Amino acid sequence: MLRSQFEEDLLNLHNQFYEMGMMVSDAVSKSVSSYIAHDKQLAKEVIDRDEQVNEHEVKLEKKSFEMIALQQPVTTDLRTIITVMKASSDLERMGDHAVSIAKSTIRVKGTARIDQIEKTISEMSDYVKKMVDNVLIAYVKTDQEDAQVIAKMDKQVNQYYNEIYSNTIKFMQDNPETVVSGADYLNVAQYLERIGDYVTNICEWIVYLATGKITELNSNRQLGELDELSE
Repeated sequence: MLRSQFEEDLLNLHNQFYEMGMMVSDAVSKSVSSYIAHDKQLAKEVIDRDEQVNEHEVKLEKKSFEMIALQQPVTTDLRTIITVMKASSDLERMGDHAVSIAKSTIRVKGTARIDQIEKTISEMSDYVKKMVDNVLIAYVKTDQEDAQVIAKMDKQVNQYYNEIYSNTIKFMQDNPETVVSGADYLNVAQYLERIGDYVTNICEWIVYLATGKITELNSNRQLGELDELSE
């Protein structure tokens, strides 16, 4: 009886994490759409809904601690709970960056815009959202191979950021009227780049869930193992 209840609780943790992830994916997409379209109403929706994301993280953390205290899980079960706690924290931070993009939308006034940069930001956003959606599927499947592939996608995110950075600086130098909007472009691109980093973090937690090893992806350096937690 206790075991079946524990398994049901674990399943609920998985489902709540996935639901939180879909909310964050939606926030990332809508925040950039609002920014490109100058849609302050959509931006406000992203900001307002962030409270739900935060509530999800608090519930997940509380339930995780409760399950560890009451059930004293070992091996894979413990790894699952640790993964949910750590990865949900990464999701929450991704949501915060989406809110920062939405706030940029509300802050921007009638400054000179640069269509070329906005097009690249939109492409970067689509790519980052694809990473977020893919990592959620990899999490559900506990697919460490997919997680490693998704982590490698972060290199393209960094390339987008570098392209936006260099082109924006050039536009700002050539036309001082674009300085205000240009500074915002750099911020938005940086928020998206950080979201890509948090996706990589979740990829690392998926590998840990599958193997019991904490490995730094996008690097040859292994950080060691957490097997002692699972014994």
